[in-house]
Amino acid sequence: MFIMKIKNTTVSVIKSDITALEVDAIVNAANNKLLMGGGVAGVIKKKGGQSIEDEALKKGPIAIGAAAWTKAGKLKIKYVIHAATMGMDFKTDEHKIRASCASALQCADELELKSVAFPALGCGTGGFPFKGGAKIMAQEVLKFLRHTSPQTSLREIQFCLYDDEAFQIFNKEVPAYLEHIIEDLGKGPHVTCDIIIEVSGGIVLIERSNPPYGWALPGGFLDYGESVEECAIREAKEETNLDLKDLKQFHTYSEPGRDPRFQTVTVVFTAKGVGKPQAGDDAQGLKVVKFADLTKLKYAFDHNKVIEDYLKEQQSIRRPE
Repeated sequence: MFIMKIKNTTVSVIKSDITALEVDAIVNAANNKLLMGGGVAGVIKKKGGQSIEDEALKKGPIAIGAAAWTKAGKLKIKYVIHAATMGMDFKTDEHKIRASCASALQCADELELKSVAFPALGCGTGGFPFKGGAKIMAQEVLKFLRHTSPQTSLREIQFCLYDDEAFQIFNKEVPAYLEHIIEDLGKGPHVTCDIIIEVSGGIVLIERSNPPYGWALPGGFLDYGESVEECAIREAKEETNLDLKDLKQFHTYSEPGRDPRFQTVTVVFTAKGVGKPQAGDDAQGLKVVKFADLTKLKYAFDHNKVIEDYLKEQQSIRRPE
């Protein structure tokens, strides 16, 4: 079992039946109509009674990503917080899980609760991978405790998993993520570098294997004692196996919400790639995308904006006024 103290709040990963916990509230991975059928919702209704669903239905439907609270019926807790991770199509994704986790935390804070327990949001009926869900939820908890509500009443946040597989994954991924951010990166804002690497036929993009998901420019965090140019060269080599020539600063992007995990400022470079592109170990994939196809992809962060700005500049260079 993992336990970590973040400011005044203990964050832990436990293996248990969430309905048996003695906390102020448990979170239900709900649909937006707040109907309590199968999965965690069904177990909560079975053990807590029909009154929970009856009260929930009076507050629904709610927006996907939002949360609403009800009393807890026969359970040994005060409240059930219903976090809408999906609609009635029972489909979820990174953005829905991220928003519903943040909404549940905000709801617990508004109720001035001391303790709350989460299941693996979206990973049951929604079918989202446990590894991705663990990292997304850890990101949202850290962001909440550090920035969204640093004076929160919450003193205990638990990730509660029922089966062995889910517990083992959360017990590995949650501490790995939190310890990396807290010990290696610090509080932030964080400086990063991204590189538009031009090769024959287009530019090089990587497919991220960690949330935020999507296609992205090669890049990463600036190391202590490193210049942004050195960071760009190192990250390009690590993520694409390419050396760079004609490295030039393109633009700096600093919108506070550009990275859903925390605040980052990125310095974007352009460069010519030298060598054969090959994906690094932490990338799910790599491909060279033609200029005409660059706006057709789903990007992580604000890289769609970066690509749009880059293409506009290329057009102005090719067609001077």
